[in-house]
Amino acid sequence: MQPGLDWSQHWYAPWRDPGEAIAARIEAGCAPHDALGGGTAPVRFVPQDRLPPGTPYEQFIFDTRQCPVRPGLHNFFNGLVWMRFPRAKSALNRVQAQAIARDGVGARRGPVRDAVTVFDENGALLQAPQALWDALEARAWRGLFVDLRPQWREARLVIFGHALLEQLAVPRKGLTAHVWREDAALDSGADADAWLAARCTPEQLAGKPFTPLPVLGVPGWSPENENFSFYDDSLVFRPRKTPEATTTTTSAGPLRS
Repeated sequence: MQPGLDWSQHWYAPWRDPGEAIAARIEAGCAPHDALGGGTAPVRFVPQDRLPPGTPYEQFIFDTRQCPVRPGLHNFFNGLVWMRFPRAKSALNRVQAQAIARDGVGARRGPVRDAVTVFDENGALLQAPQALWDALEARAWRGLFVDLRPQWREARLVIFGHALLEQLAVPRKGLTAHVWREDAALDSGADADAWLAARCTPEQLAGKPFTPLPVLGVPGWSPENENFSFYDDSLVFRPRKTPEATTTTTSAGPLRS
């Protein structure tokens, strides 16, 4: 467990209660699975060695309602997400377990399990004015973060992915969330959980309904983005790819579409 998490950062605001108190217990010597226990999660946190060798992690959670925990920020934040989003995490776990039961583990996860993994690790929910959504979908980054900057005061962004929460302990410019491509209901924790859980179906997940958002571009999330040249980095703020022209040969010669 990394000591001294900066709970004042915007991305940790939804997780500060009970995260800060749980982190303090771990830093004082409490085992991570014990520190995470007793909350609102629908699973019981147990030591990592409870996971039998060869048993898929997701299947073990689904079958036993026990979640193995390793020391460190990755599993710490996963535990917090189980507490705040019990229905959504259960739905994602159910989709994973069903896919494993049907297809086995295999070398490749397949589109549904791949989508679950992407969102579980790096997902985010956004509630924002339509103009921000339009710019985000178009990956019009300067429009999104500069021209429409005042509208971010009306937006809410919640990081769901526990791997991204872990990485944000040492923030760097390239960190990118996969935002669910729909205006989320974030008026309360229960609303957000119910909203997301209803969408965690194999049919929706198969389409990977996510769009990328470099999170340190969000106004207020990095002092560096007050200088708008921050957004000129095309390795981070990448334009949307356009389909390459295809060539069809006719008697009159090639046509491009």
